[in-house]
Amino acid sequence: MSRGLIANSQLEYRRLGAVISYGRLAGAIDWEAIEDRTRGLRSPPVWSSPENIVEAASRQFRLDVWADQPLRVEVWAEKEALAGVFLHACDALRVPYLSCRGYVSQSELWRAARRLRSYVEAGQDVIVLYFGDHDPSGLDMTRDIEDRLRRFDCAAGVRRLALNIDQVRKYNPPPNPAKMTDSRIGGYLEEFGDQSWELDALEPRLLSALVADELSGLMDNEAWNARVSEEVEARGELSLVASRWKQAVRGARRRTKKQDRG
Repeated sequence: MSRGLIANSQLEYRRLGAVISYGRLAGAIDWEAIEDRTRGLRSPPVWSSPENIVEAASRQFRLDVWADQPLRVEVWAEKEALAGVFLHACDALRVPYLSCRGYVSQSELWRAARRLRSYVEAGQDVIVLYFGDHDPSGLDMTRDIEDRLRRFDCAAGVRRLALNIDQVRKYNPPPNPAKMTDSRIGGYLEEFGDQSWELDALEPRLLSALVADELSGLMDNEAWNARVSEEVEARGELSLVASRWKQAVRGARRRTKKQDRG
């Protein structure tokens, strides 16, 4: 281990947790700086009035802006820990995100194949943008996804955006020892040596930029803008109904009464 580096161990992990806890209590670390998706209060949604929920719907309404695109894109990542980073980047461009949590389970991949195959059958090309660690299994996961999608008769392309060796050389993330117990270590050692690198070591802004840059080169901007304009108009209509909710209800009741009498 190089001088200045800290061993990646359970003891150091617990020490890090204590430092973060004390830092938060002391005001040195912002409480919102670290996300914990394993805990949190969940409350059922409630509304103060019918017009309130219609107004909320006007802000949340979205069209499928990829429906008119020549292709469909999904972003998949090996690690759940990066879900917050990828969800933010994907939401901005309306792209689905899947946290694989290592090798994708058979049932999840079967569902994905059915979903992606439906896009192909509708006449669109399909690309899965994959992000994973640069280690023996992390590299193999890209191949595994592509092979099993083919097994389920899905012609989606799989493109690995990170972490690749050229990015390791460019951004110089801190290395970890490659796992010698990994069944795929042989070929990895021959090509890359005894070091590995985690996707988490890249800056979140860089990961977001990789997603945005790749998607900007894949989308049809004219079709995108037309769909967004349609969406804005629909949101305005919903907002108008919300602002005149009582008049709309009275009008609907009058029409219902006339229909009942007729």
